[in-house]
Amino acid sequence: MELHDVWFVLIAVLWIGYFFLEGFDFGVGVLTKLLARDRAEKRVLINTIGPVWDGNEVWLLTAGGATFAAFPEWYATLFSGFYLPLLIILVCLIIRGVAFEYRAKRPEENWQRNWEQAIFWTSLIPAFLWGVAFGNIVRGVKIDADMEYVGGFWELLNPYALLGGLVTLTLFTFHGAVFAALKTLGDIRSRARALAFRLGLVTAVLALAFLVWTQLDTGNGWSLAVMLVAVVALVGAIAAIKAGREGWSFGLSGVTIAAAVAMLFLALFPNVMPSSLNPEWSLTVTNASSSPYTLKIMTWCAAVATPLVLLYQSWTYWVFRKRIGMQHIADAH
Repeated sequence: MELHDVWFVLIAVLWIGYFFLEGFDFGVGVLTKLLARDRAEKRVLINTIGPVWDGNEVWLLTAGGATFAAFPEWYATLFSGFYLPLLIILVCLIIRGVAFEYRAKRPEENWQRNWEQAIFWTSLIPAFLWGVAFGNIVRGVKIDADMEYVGGFWELLNPYALLGGLVTLTLFTFHGAVFAALKTLGDIRSRARALAFRLGLVTAVLALAFLVWTQLDTGNGWSLAVMLVAVVALVGAIAAIKAGREGWSFGLSGVTIAAAVAMLFLALFPNVMPSSLNPEWSLTVTNASSSPYTLKIMTWCAAVATPLVLLYQSWTYWVFRKRIGMQHIADAH
């Protein structure tokens, strides 16, 4: 296996890690409006992700940085062609981080309500737009012979990509509901389980349609095998949450996300961005990659840094592993 193939796999792993971790993160943000009945319950939900949300976003930064260094042509075409949706995601992530930090800085009800609204919308919008973006990457966009995107913004909002956006939104919200059930106590835990089951059924219908569409359009034998893993894991996650086994359900919903993202990358390979104008103009792991020397240096750096990051983040989750209930919420100012 060539180094550019290795880095294609590593970037896929980084996106899997990001969607697995930030997926429940986004889902909990959406649930602050769908599940929480009052401000105290919103505080419970926010506190479940309070110690970890910023660490989860490190995976996005690493995936973007790895793409820039390993596949500069891919990075340039992707970030210039998808400039507006990626800018919207970036703005949402900035506002979301500010909302987490500033929500409790003042006691006024309007102040806190406005920041809670911001958490909801800046969780929902990126969860949807990531699916739209990856749907277009897999489907193919208008790339010319100079490796430049020549389409428009509205062309990105095609039926396949919009379905992909709905899948990521519902799947992340389901993942977040399972995480909320896993991390909370009392009545909110019971309602999170019930909501997760209903969300799981909706997610299963949308995900099956999207994955089958992908397989029929660009799939291969490997992507089909991984698609079956995603479907079985999602069914298992729904059954587990129905039985009250939140830990099993969370693990299986994570497997669903990992398998679904892996399927997209397997359907994409050896392309990194197919051209819908001419297959010969597609960006591939070969024509979009950096020099072998650059990839070699990156591989050594990744071999040293990645285990340290994984150990630190695992330790963070271990420290904050206990459940949170209404009794843990201090009185408002």
